[in-house]
Amino acid sequence: MRKTHFITFRNFFNKPPVKPSTKPRPFTAYSFVPFSPLAMLDPTILTIGGIVLGIAIIERILERWGVIDLVDQFAKVMRFILPVTFYGALFYFFATFMF
Repeated sequence: MRKTHFITFRNFFNKPPVKPSTKPRPFTAYSFVPFSPLAMLDPTILTIGGIVLGIAIIERILERWGVIDLVDQFAKVMRFILPVTFYGALFYFFATFMF
């Protein structure tokens, strides 16, 4: 017949920690973070984006006012400025925040 062994609550929590039977193997952990999305809040990036957005809003306002000739001039300039600005800002972002 088996004997029942009672453990009090105090003895249960006061017993010494049991050592693990196997030792953990040491390993090297590497971390790679290419860039943070918060880096887009750089004042230079925000300024460039604000200027482009402002020009687009001005173009829409002029279109509503019916000044089509001026809107066409804005559109011609924006066809050149938008890609140059986008790639310039992208280059600036990667050049300043990746290294």
